[in-house]
Amino acid sequence: MSQKISVDTIPVRNGEELNAQALELFLKEKIENLPDEPLEIRQFSAGHSNLTYQLNLGDWEAVLRRPPLGPVAPKAHDMEREFKIISELQPLFSPAPKPILFSEDESIVGSKFLIMERKHGIVLDSTFPKGVEPTEEIGRRLSEIMVSRLAELHSIDHEKTSLGAISKPEGFMERQVHGWISRYERSKTDDIKEAEILTEWLVKHVPAKHDSAIIHYDYKFNNAMFNEELTEMVGLFDWEMTTVGDPLADVGAAMSYWIQADDPDLLKNGLGKVPVTVYPGFMSRQEFMEAYAKKSGRDLTNINFYLTFAYFKLAVICQQIYYRYKKGQTNDARFAHFNHFVQSLISYGTHVAFNEKIIIQKR
Repeated sequence: MSQKISVDTIPVRNGEELNAQALELFLKEKIENLPDEPLEIRQFSAGHSNLTYQLNLGDWEAVLRRPPLGPVAPKAHDMEREFKIISELQPLFSPAPKPILFSEDESIVGSKFLIMERKHGIVLDSTFPKGVEPTEEIGRRLSEIMVSRLAELHSIDHEKTSLGAISKPEGFMERQVHGWISRYERSKTDDIKEAEILTEWLVKHVPAKHDSAIIHYDYKFNNAMFNEELTEMVGLFDWEMTTVGDPLADVGAAMSYWIQADDPDLLKNGLGKVPVTVYPGFMSRQEFMEAYAKKSGRDLTNINFYLTFAYFKLAVICQQIYYRYKKGQTNDARFAHFNHFVQSLISYGTHVAFNEKIIIQKR
């Protein structure tokens, strides 16, 4: 058996500790045949939203997810919903982690939480693992895997799942545009001159109709896990925003994270270190979208709207995080300059709306 490669974890950050004693008692009560060992907890360092922890009791391991500290937006960070999503999807889409349990008892860790399978493999963010040389061949292969898995997810017949009960595919993009504009207004801290121009453009250009599919809606490299040979995706995480909606919105969201070497510096560095997609061999956004169109058979003629909306949506997510930091609801120093990234995303989204007309014909 090949050696397991651990996802990067860190000691639990100050202020984000869990009640280890209460959690250990809960786990041993709810899960059968756990080792009679003390609970060890570490934290996953990636991610800017939900808090995610590695749990170990001897050789038993799992992952715990809970909402961020402080007040959260209505309907956001719904652990029960995410648990239902992975429960439905895991049998149909193997990268989704297996669910273990959901608890609404907030006395255990301070909020509702879910526990799921701990997968092992390589998560790529800004660098490759030690000993792996990032060749053009590897970059191209990983790009192909990302495109193929996204098209595969979108090909699942959502009517064979119960996800329709927690989704509203009709009028999805109309609600998305107005909903994210409202979120921006509620979390606003700075006046950004392009914001009004961009939101007006989005409202005027909402597609009249669209396809419906199961969408991940946070599809990016550091939410994916690959085997040691980097030939297969073995894990896909952060399903909290998954729904039945417009698959092109999922493509647009993925492309808002897919950074190119020739992108503006603030766009490349806004969320931290530059992601691996700038390495030679990785597809450009244009190539990714063309490959998706070919694999899915979907018409991406109107993809410019979805890209514009994706940059605005990402700006709002960062604005909500910065708002929590500004209000003292989190003291994570990574968020101190997110306001600059918000401004950059809104400016770039406005540029895409009015200047970057990308045309991809149906294949």
